[in-house]
Amino acid sequence: MIRLVATDLDGTLLQPGGVLSDRTRAALDAVDADVVVVTARPPRFVQDLALTGTAICSNGAMIYDLTNREVTHAQTVPFDVVRKVAEALASVIPDVGIAVETGLEVLSEPGFRGFGPKNPHRTLELLDHVFEEAHQVVQMLAWAPERESDHMMEIAREAVGQHVTVTHSGGTGLLEISPPGVSKAATLESLCRARGIGSEEVIAFGDMPNDLSVLGWAGTAYAMGNAHPLVKQACRNHAPPNTEDGVAQVLEKLFNL
Repeated sequence: MIRLVATDLDGTLLQPGGVLSDRTRAALDAVDADVVVVTARPPRFVQDLALTGTAICSNGAMIYDLTNREVTHAQTVPFDVVRKVAEALASVIPDVGIAVETGLEVLSEPGFRGFGPKNPHRTLELLDHVFEEAHQVVQMLAWAPERESDHMMEIAREAVGQHVTVTHSGGTGLLEISPPGVSKAATLESLCRARGIGSEEVIAFGDMPNDLSVLGWAGTAYAMGNAHPLVKQACRNHAPPNTEDGVAQVLEKLFNL
């Protein structure tokens, strides 16, 4: 029996351009189960999707109440760790640019240009200014223009993995760095425990390496047809791609919609 649907957003639930299709929305509304969005995105990117329920944001660092539009929980990276990680990454990835997600906005040094127009961020003159102005850090972002994300992730994990959690969601040369022990799965597991839901009662959907923890924890896991090779390899079940409303197609069959 499925009591909770956990789904990533970009490349999974949403079509290109961040569109939530009518078919997918109808399927989410019709399922007899809790629906939890589990994304690398901060709350400001999910609040306008007109969804209700709960969103796990920033790769598990934040829990956002979609119905009441409020953050109910946030885990932060201590500032001494933020500085230590930034220095360590600069030593092993010389062309790296650093930014921090505060939960309200992204602040970056000039060398960080990993976001396009749809992902606005505020650039400050020096990295020290970023650290001084940020009231908290729920996620660090590291960007290197010439790096392949999988290899860059390996380098970063070796250099700073003892201090933080490092992953990526497919952006070229872009890493997502969370507080130690924080992951999508850890926060989802805590949320499910509070609701009396076991992992065997959870179905999860994802497409990128930052989804692997959730896909490994959930009793039923689907890699999207457009998923990263590591994700396809990790999952026995494969859904159609997000461009074909793959999540909706699976839910329609499982719940006889």
